[in-house]
Amino acid sequence: MKIKQISVFLENKRGRLYEALKALSEEGINIRALSIADTSEFGILRLIVTDPEKAKEILEKNEFTVKLTNVVAIAVKDKPGGLAEALKYLYDANINIEYIYAFVEKSGEKAVVVLRTENLDKTISILQEKGITLLSWDNVLAL
Repeated sequence: MKIKQISVFLENKRGRLYEALKALSEEGINIRALSIADTSEFGILRLIVTDPEKAKEILEKNEFTVKLTNVVAIAVKDKPGGLAEALKYLYDANINIEYIYAFVEKSGEKAVVVLRTENLDKTISILQEKGITLLSWDNVLAL
């Protein structure tokens, strides 16, 4: 149930985000989800893409610093408290969430949440045990 995510280090200067996304576009890489966190000097662009290994190769060829990491994607009810319910199970298990981002699926019935924790295997086990829907790679790409 782990999903490959690309993390791209971006200098916080005009055009760097565009250059990264353009390089992926030119090679037919589709972005399914993204998040960017920034400081005054740099940002970390996190992407779920259709072909993470190829995307990593393309970005490195274009002189970006790239890392592949594993994350977990879950589906939660798209209503107030939907995410809080899932996160309470991790809180109760003392699992720290390193970062999180979300998007709504096309039907609008579920929100898809991508998260990275300090212990993905334990996270997966707890969420499965509690009945939270974990999404496979194919599920995420189909959204």
